Amino acid sequence: MNSEDLIYTLALQHIPNLGDTTAKKLIRQFGNAENIFKEKKSNLLKIDGIGQIRIQELHNSEHIRAAENELKFIEQHNIQTHYFKDDEYPEKLKHCLDGPILLFSRGNIDLYKRRIISIVGTRQITPHGISFCEKLIEDLAVLNPVIISGFAYGVDITAQRAAVKHNLQTIGCLAHGLNQIYPKSHKRYMYDIEENGGFFTDFWSTDNFDRNNFLKRNRIIGGLSEATVVIESAEKGGALVTADIANSYDREVFAVPGRPTDKFSLGCNNLIKAQQAHVLTSAVDLAYILNWEIEEKQEPVQKQLFIELEKDEQRLYEFLKLQGKTELDQVALNCNFPTFKTASLLLNMELKGVIRPLPGKLFEVI
Repeated sequence: MNSEDLIYTLALQHIPNLGDTTAKKLIRQFGNAENIFKEKKSNLLKIDGIGQIRIQELHNSEHIRAAENELKFIEQHNIQTHYFKDDEYPEKLKHCLDGPILLFSRGNIDLYKRRIISIVGTRQITPHGISFCEKLIEDLAVLNPVIISGFAYGVDITAQRAAVKHNLQTIGCLAHGLNQIYPKSHKRYMYDIEENGGFFTDFWSTDNFDRNNFLKRNRIIGGLSEATVVIESAEKGGALVTADIANSYDREVFAVPGRPTDKFSLGCNNLIKAQQAHVLTSAVDLAYILNWEIEEKQEPVQKQLFIELEKDEQRLYEFLKLQGKTELDQVALNCNFPTFKTASLLLNMELKGVIRPLPGKLFEVI
């Protein structure tokens, strides 16, 4: 997108109460943002949802001036812009009706053909929540997913720091422009996150910080990924809003169950009870539901000698060695283990290098 096109698109984004859904409708009708600003009022009125007030705003030159100033900020700070019709716009976000017409980013983001999950939850994360979140990402690291979150206190920053620790790409979705950071205490994490991913926002440098922005930001968190994980949440909270948005986009939602008496398990338990989320007890649950398969390494793996297997693992190993390629459910049935336990054992054995997964939820001995 050249500078002139970008100015008109920014100006369209700047119009109050227009909304991304209506803006996309106008762009699809008239071809691009510039044509919208130059279109006759009579033709604009034919578009459902536009109205006289919004048409008047299209003829307010203040929006063009504001766009020109924002473009200067974008160019001076080496910010990348992503137009919803361009190839580099996040693929999954393209399928969200209310996804932003323009998205701004900074860092080293690469979402092409990547596994992507969002991890959200309370800002008042408990020690149990921290432990679960860190273990989840440690176990998922072999699948090399991109971790999306909101860079906020609690679950967000726990997930993103764990992603950096395991050399995973992580992206913080911000509720403000790229000229500031909230919370300020997280400024010390910015460099590592930009090196291992970066930041997304659809807010301008001129937008005032407002807590209501979090709700708008949450649609990006839910829209970027194929699944949203809620680690901990009270009965009400922004993480539940993100889960609701993800469900509205027909994405998978997972929630970590907890004791009924735990304040920050109530939200997760309610999601599960209402069948709005899958139960998540380990990385295996997520990989199984999403049908994530581990790619074989390019270099041959030398089988480790004298690997120590637990008693149950040894039982699965002997069965697979005898039967050859077998589906997960059949392994569980023949070895008389619950499916969830079988999946967990198989993941441990895979990490030990004695079995490998195959397409179709099949497993075999290496």
